[in-house]
Amino acid sequence: MTLFGEVMNPGNGRNEDAQTQHMVKLLKLAGMAVGGLILLLIFFNYVAAITRIGAGYVGVEVVLSGSQRGPSEIPIRTGWVFYSPLRSQIIEFPTFVQTVKWTRDLNEGRAQNEEMSFNSKEGMEIYSDVSLSYAIEPRRVPDFYVKYRVSDLDMFTHGILRDVVRNSLNEVASTYSVEQIYGEQKAEFLSKVQALIQQKMEPVGVGIQQFGFIGAPRVPAVIAAAITSKAQAIQDAERARNELAKTQAEAAKTVAEAEGEAKAAVTRANGEAEANKIRQTSLTPQLLELRKIENQKALIDRWNGQLPTVQTGNGGLLMELPKMEK
Repeated sequence: MTLFGEVMNPGNGRNEDAQTQHMVKLLKLAGMAVGGLILLLIFFNYVAAITRIGAGYVGVEVVLSGSQRGPSEIPIRTGWVFYSPLRSQIIEFPTFVQTVKWTRDLNEGRAQNEEMSFNSKEGMEIYSDVSLSYAIEPRRVPDFYVKYRVSDLDMFTHGILRDVVRNSLNEVASTYSVEQIYGEQKAEFLSKVQALIQQKMEPVGVGIQQFGFIGAPRVPAVIAAAITSKAQAIQDAERARNELAKTQAEAAKTVAEAEGEAKAAVTRANGEAEANKIRQTSLTPQLLELRKIENQKALIDRWNGQLPTVQTGNGGLLMELPKMEK
């Protein structure tokens, strides 16, 4: 059969219709798959979501409607968390120690001059580089969030916390002289500043682990020279006092030794005089006669029976006596 000079093949027409229908089905399936994927993305991004809060972090689930009125109504989340992004938001906070340095050195801390300035009791302006370490107590994270409503911890560190530190420095410094802050009472000053910062941060669960100067505080050169000179003078005076005390102690020791020797000599002399006095009072005629008899007896006991061979004559001459015949 021909139509307008062309031969019509009913079989080929049916094949083309089948292919067209197959392509339509594939397109429909692809469209359904894409639609399903879009629905899943919408579901998991706006209806339900899952996130994981790692070790060293704590999350709080904040209701977007604003119905939470206090820290007790904000739940703490850790580990795997399922939530609805349409209803709430998970905000993570690190609970490990954070260390910040505010210095004028562009290569330490942030690349800008962040040195601290404060005034002493005399009104002298002092500049210093400061280091501080802090940590948020995990169970107090809701208090922290309710107080400051920040999700970026850097905003808290370099904004709110920095202001607290600067104000605390000024409060404590107003009771100290520049010499005390620069010199021997610096440790006491820093300890009081840290305690004041901790007092202000404790209600929101922020614990101050460390606070101190990086290097020495900076004061005008003439003031620093005067403080150094005074400290040196005090050290020299203390050394002189120590040397004087040593000399006095040695002199006192020598005097004491001399006095001891003198007293000992006097004691010995007194004892000898007393002994002599006793001897003199004990020398009676009867005692002298007794001593004479004792001496004669001792001579007789020592005599060997021989007569003396010489005898003293008049004028001190010695005469030999005749020998006796046996």
